[in-house]
Amino acid sequence: MVQSVTYQSETKTVPFQGKSIVLESLTPVLSPKEKEKRKKEIERCLYEVFSKYRRAGDTPA
Repeated sequence: MVQSVTYQSETKTVPFQGKSIVLESLTPVLSPKEKEKRKKEIERCLYEVFSKYRRAGDTPA
Protein backbone atom coordinates (compact mmCIF):
# COMPACT_ATOMS: atom_id res chain seq x y z
CA MET A 1 0.00 0.00 0.00
CA VAL A 2 1.44 3.36 -1.02
CA GLN A 3 0.73 6.20 1.40
CA SER A 4 0.53 9.74 0.08
CA VAL A 5 2.62 12.27 1.98
CA THR A 6 1.69 15.94 2.08
CA TYR A 7 4.18 18.71 2.76
CA GLN A 8 4.05 22.10 4.44
CA SER A 9 5.89 24.72 2.42
CA GLU A 10 7.85 27.69 3.74
CA THR A 11 9.31 30.18 1.27
CA LYS A 12 11.86 32.90 1.99
CA THR A 13 13.64 35.40 -0.22
CA VAL A 14 17.20 36.04 0.93
CA PRO A 15 20.05 38.18 -0.39
CA PHE A 16 23.11 36.29 -1.68
CA GLN A 17 26.08 37.91 -3.39
CA GLY A 18 24.06 40.97 -4.31
CA LYS A 19 21.12 38.97 -5.72
CA SER A 20 17.85 37.81 -4.22
CA ILE A 21 17.26 34.08 -4.22
CA VAL A 22 14.15 32.16 -3.20
CA LEU A 23 14.53 29.32 -0.70
CA GLU A 24 11.71 26.82 -0.34
CA SER A 25 11.63 24.44 2.60
CA LEU A 26 9.28 21.45 2.49
CA THR A 27 8.38 19.67 5.73
CA PRO A 28 6.33 16.46 5.69
CA VAL A 29 3.04 16.59 7.56
CA LEU A 30 2.99 13.44 9.71
CA SER A 31 0.72 11.95 12.32
CA PRO A 32 2.06 12.02 15.90
CA LYS A 33 2.61 8.24 15.72
CA GLU A 34 4.61 8.52 12.48
CA LYS A 35 6.64 11.46 13.88
CA GLU A 36 7.61 9.38 16.91
CA LYS A 37 8.52 6.41 14.71
CA ARG A 38 10.81 8.56 12.51
CA LYS A 39 12.36 10.25 15.55
CA LYS A 40 13.26 6.89 17.11
CA GLU A 41 14.77 5.67 13.83
CA ILE A 42 16.91 8.82 13.52
CA GLU A 43 18.04 8.50 17.15
CA ARG A 44 18.98 4.84 16.58
CA CYS A 45 21.01 5.69 13.47
CA LEU A 46 22.78 8.59 15.21
CA TYR A 47 23.59 6.36 18.18
CA GLU A 48 25.20 3.82 15.84
CA VAL A 49 27.33 6.51 14.17
CA PHE A 50 28.46 8.14 17.43
CA SER A 51 29.17 4.76 19.01
CA LYS A 52 31.34 3.79 16.04
CA TYR A 53 33.43 6.95 16.26
CA ARG A 54 33.61 6.85 20.02
CA ARG A 55 35.10 3.35 19.88
CA ALA A 56 37.58 4.52 17.24
CA GLY A 57 38.57 7.47 19.45
CA ASP A 58 39.01 5.30 22.56
CA THR A 59 42.04 3.47 21.18
CA PRO A 60 45.37 5.04 22.21
CA ALA A 61 47.46 6.60 19.45
